[in-house]
Amino acid sequence: MAKYLLLKHYRGAPAPVNNIPMDKWAPEEISAHITFMQDFADRLQETGEFVDAQALAPEGTWVRFDGEGRPPVTDGPFAETKDLIAGWMMIDVDSYERALELAAELSSAPGANGEPIHEWLELRPFMGAPPTITD
Repeated sequence: MAKYLLLKHYRGAPAPVNNIPMDKWAPEEISAHITFMQDFADRLQETGEFVDAQALAPEGTWVRFDGEGRPPVTDGPFAETKDLIAGWMMIDVDSYERALELAAELSSAPGANGEPIHEWLELRPFMGAPPTITD
């Protein structure tokens, strides 16, 4: 089994076919989208391929270690994941081909007017074991 992260983007990815922002959708269109996502996750739980999924809030902060004392915190100047990443789903599948199949299906979630979004999802494999260093 291999773990993959399916990243849903606010922006930064190619535009989906049904490119109407969610804040412009009718309440029933939002409900249909959420139901699709939940049903998809439930089905993957039944097959043992679901690990976790979360929608992300738009707030976020950059933090880094800067020696002793309070760490520096900034809201820029670079593109931040709060502006880019809308949410994610982690799957654990038998093959890369299966990960592609599931990502494509997730891309068909309904959006405005009940039509599939055809959104681009970023498929990222988890790193395997780090390389062994020998002398």
